Amino acid sequence: MFARVDFVKGHGTQNDFVLLPDPGVQLDLTPEFVSALCDRHRGIGADGVLRVATAGALRDAGVLTALGAGIADDDWFMDYRNGDGSIAEMCGNGVRVFAHFLAAHELVSERSFTVGSRAGARPVTVHAVTGSSADVTVNMGPARLGVDSKAQIDGRRYAGVSVDVGNPHLACVVDGLTPQDLADIDLCGSITFDNTVFPHGVNIELITAPLSAGAADAEITMRVHERGVGETRSCGTGVVAAGAAALRFMGRSEGTVLVNVPGGQITVTVDDENTTLRGPSVLVGAGVLNEGWL
Repeated sequence: MFARVDFVKGHGTQNDFVLLPDPGVQLDLTPEFVSALCDRHRGIGADGVLRVATAGALRDAGVLTALGAGIADDDWFMDYRNGDGSIAEMCGNGVRVFAHFLAAHELVSERSFTVGSRAGARPVTVHAVTGSSADVTVNMGPARLGVDSKAQIDGRRYAGVSVDVGNPHLACVVDGLTPQDLADIDLCGSITFDNTVFPHGVNIELITAPLSAGAADAEITMRVHERGVGETRSCGTGVVAAGAAALRFMGRSEGTVLVNVPGGQITVTVDDENTTLRGPSVLVGAGVLNEGWL
């Protein structure tokens, strides 16, 4: 399909991505190509693909019709695709990995800068960086809690709240659910939800009730089923949704929550106007796709 395609493999708390540096916007990221690339048997394997290009270049190439508020032509834009090839608005773990790539490859001159996304501008700070690891905070914007809704998973119905973090979530805090109980739930089987509430699909989080956590206001454990992907080891926007839902469960709208996911731990801070997400990023390695592999 392409004469030469360079790639980098990375992950944020084991939510993994193939990054495609494409400053000239030469790649045609068809759903077939993206899904094959993300396939763990016939491709590189990943939860999603991150194209690396500037916002202006993507607009000029017709990938974007317009730039969101706060995004300049020369800002790097995370053109994110789910593992099934569909376009997604936002990925909090992906932004950390994207920012790590930019800093590690000296494509930005400062440690604090803006990353563009379809959910809007996302200010980031890279606190520490090497070629393989980084510690990154992402300003995720507000977490907007909406209506109560339910999902059926593994034959059981779970009640939760809809949360908009630039993409749709159903965050279900389950009173009495232990981390072991959570680990035993089958997230690979049939999952149903209210299509009238979530007409474009939804990411679903199952969350233990918040516990006291020392310096933080609470600590929770979460698993997530992402639309277009299935269960992932972590989900950045899902972690934010889970943190906001946990605080709501506590009768609060602001606070700091430690969120344990199968891939590690992330810190979420929520207030009435904004949320931040702080956690690690790893760049595993780099390579070149062979011509004709697809």
